[in-house]
Amino acid sequence: MAAEEITKRGVLVADSSQHMASLVGVMLRSLGRKDIREAYDASRVLLELNRRSFDLLIIDDDLEGMDGVAVTRKLRAMTDCPNRYLPVIMMSAAPDAKRIAEARDAGITEFLRKPFAANHLQSRLTNIEANPRGFIEAAAYKGPDRRRKSVDVGANDRRASNKPVADAG
Repeated sequence: MAAEEITKRGVLVADSSQHMASLVGVMLRSLGRKDIREAYDASRVLLELNRRSFDLLIIDDDLEGMDGVAVTRKLRAMTDCPNRYLPVIMMSAAPDAKRIAEARDAGITEFLRKPFAANHLQSRLTNIEANPRGFIEAAAYKGPDRRRKSVDVGANDRRASNKPVADAG
């Protein structure tokens, strides 16, 4: 057996279908990625995520054992996991608006609707690299900043915490 090649740009592909996971791996290799691991159920995904650092997780929504949203929510809550902050791309065959919102609220970074081509995957990878988002940790949400753009409100910021405090003296 050949030694595992571990690079800085490792990708974990998680799909219950070995065929689909392999197909995504082929797409990634065509885009220049070399270090690709596959997992076919939620327990293996969590094991791999705790075993070593990855650069990216691509996960199917319909994963065996626990769906992709639940796995991502669990990942974001694991404070001792080396991959807690990594970008997550979710794949789904038939997402509706509610499911996409649930995925976003679980900490998914990008979304891909199946079937997709390598250029769709490339656009998500490019967006992740070109527009990194900070990690938000709040009581009700842990994950990448859900805002896609920053807006400079300047002097028009009306938050109470930014209003000048009157001098009591």
